[in-house]
Amino acid sequence: MSASYPRLLGDVGGTNARLALQQAPDAPIEHIVNLPCKDFPGPREAIEHYLQQVLPRTGGQRPRAGVVGIANPILGDRIALTNAHWAFSISELRDALGLSSLVFLNDFTVLALSLPGLPAADLVQVGGTEPMPGKAKALLGAGTGLGVSGLVPVPGQDLWVPLEGEGGHVTLPAFDEDEARVIGALRTLLPDHVSAERGALSGQGIQALYQAHCLLAGVAHANLSPADVTQHALDGTDVECVAALNTFCAMMGTVAADLALTLGAQGGVYIGGGIVPKLGDFFLRSPFRARFERKGRFGDYLARIPVYVIHSAYPALIGASRA
Repeated sequence: MSASYPRLLGDVGGTNARLALQQAPDAPIEHIVNLPCKDFPGPREAIEHYLQQVLPRTGGQRPRAGVVGIANPILGDRIALTNAHWAFSISELRDALGLSSLVFLNDFTVLALSLPGLPAADLVQVGGTEPMPGKAKALLGAGTGLGVSGLVPVPGQDLWVPLEGEGGHVTLPAFDEDEARVIGALRTLLPDHVSAERGALSGQGIQALYQAHCLLAGVAHANLSPADVTQHALDGTDVECVAALNTFCAMMGTVAADLALTLGAQGGVYIGGGIVPKLGDFFLRSPFRARFERKGRFGDYLARIPVYVIHSAYPALIGASRA
């Protein structure tokens, strides 16, 4: 048995922590459990709870190492989650769990590592042609927050380098006068900074877009959760919810195209996260693709780039296994 296996794999977002085990380098990812972050004071308690559940099924062998993707920048030993209450030291957590090594990576850096290994059956293509081999791939996804990353090829080698950044917090751009009015309304709700994440491309962003559209329409907004807004839009039962979700899709097209141009992502654009894969046909019919290609002189450049919506159940765990 390798000194690094069994290995703990994790994908921690602002809402849930998904944990799994891998017994050997080529072994399958097993014993996947989804735990709500709010139910635990920190990652140690969540991981120990997980191990108590699964170790009786694995012969009692505790993991020797771990790789965890987490929805946060990694700037040193201490992590304080942006969208959840967990705050901890990586080294202290490693020692408390008795691991020889414990690596934390940004969650979308880990998700980027999964892209070459995702089955074609788990990808739904939204426009474009074929990806160009050996070209950069772009990745973004809306959920509790907005994750952004990409994969850059190493010239002359069959290797990819994932990017680690915080592109979800860039300033949200307005494409036209209608969106400028929406962003003006968002500024009354988010006076410090209307970022892509908080203003549109996340659960809280969808909620903010709904409230902004209500403000512009001169109607009182209901006390709707992001899930409520999305469901009313999918059902077509609330005009402001429909407007909010269409604006979400259009702005996703703007931000995705900006990322594709920045990275030169002729290898494709991939959309993960918890929101877009659940939109189904609404997203396919939405303004997303038309907006993605509306970049003036570079419309033709973007028109050939395929966009894929990721429908794998646990793609970030695949990425963690490849880290």
